[in-house]
Amino acid sequence: MSPAIESEEHKALRSAVAALGKRYGRDYITRTVAEGRHPTELWAEAGKLGYLGVNLPEAHGGGGGGITELAIVLEELGAAGCPLLMLVVSPAICGTVIARFGTEEQKRTWLPGLADGTRTMAFGITEPDAGSNSHRITTTARRDGADWLLTGRKVFISGVDIADAVLIVGRTEDARTGRLKPCLFIVPPDAEGFQRRPIDMELNAAEKQFELVLDDVRLPADALVGDEDAGLLQLFAGLNPERIMTAAFAIGMGRHALGRAVEYARERTVWKTPIGAHQAIAHPLAQAHIDLELARLMTQKAAHLYDAGDDMGAGEAANMAKYAAAEACVKAVDQAVHTLGGNGLTREFGLASLITAARVARIAPVSREMILNYVSHQSLGLPKSY
Repeated sequence: MSPAIESEEHKALRSAVAALGKRYGRDYITRTVAEGRHPTELWAEAGKLGYLGVNLPEAHGGGGGGITELAIVLEELGAAGCPLLMLVVSPAICGTVIARFGTEEQKRTWLPGLADGTRTMAFGITEPDAGSNSHRITTTARRDGADWLLTGRKVFISGVDIADAVLIVGRTEDARTGRLKPCLFIVPPDAEGFQRRPIDMELNAAEKQFELVLDDVRLPADALVGDEDAGLLQLFAGLNPERIMTAAFAIGMGRHALGRAVEYARERTVWKTPIGAHQAIAHPLAQAHIDLELARLMTQKAAHLYDAGDDMGAGEAANMAKYAAAEACVKAVDQAVHTLGGNGLTREFGLASLITAARVARIAPVSREMILNYVSHQSLGLPKSY
């Protein structure tokens, strides 16, 4: 079936997740943020219903689907106003990497818990001096007998305070060339030499951001995920789903904002008719809807390619989907706030906080400029400037 036309199973999944999201809604997320806690109730219920692990193998407690299904879950929760950011990190990045490259023991240890939500895993790649350029990662792992010693720093790592482990991107020396190559390690947060510090963010979110310091953290041999020589292949197996899920996150947020604006424009009457009858109000909302739908199509294409095993094709489409979704989300949120006027900045309507949140999709996990660089170079064949 074409990825542009959803199956009955996918429509049913959307409907079921939307119903769950509606029971919690934006007020629930706002309340958890105000109370300084995580959305544990929604996370636990979504896990019990099988939504958190729809992309993970059935043999290890998952739903046997792919990123296509997990993106639907995140989008619909977002459209209901209660997205779960850790869906991007725990089952989409970490779960995918372990399912594709982990040992049987790692799969048995981690995947059932990631699938039902009883365990979560954070993901650590970004460093103070290595953001978009992952070749500059300086977190290094060296052998000490049968063990590994991991040393380095990471920043903007989500959800470390609730994580049972952090999947850390480090680098090891290639014995043949002497060059450093990327490797992935499962690191328990209570390991000696592992420190975390919360980053003070203007962004109001239940999921906190952390800086990590790893000072000769000793790890057993089996902390390494996959083949020491696979390098970038394993890394991008996690990064493509991250982009697709970020796109779904943005589309859901944009749909939520647009829905609130449409509802308001139907009812708010300033002169004789509701303001939604005026084209200056209606047309920008219609444009926002079109942009979100187009972004969703590209997201579906990217997920379809990834699930079909086309990593190269998925890389291009995932970048484009993330770019389109972020732009559509920012415009939808901005237009929604503008439609409500002063009410758009009140706590009652809950849209003002989305202004900051919408920007995240433009910045993370890769900036819009780096995506334009990627498309210029990879898709159009233009020379690189970096």
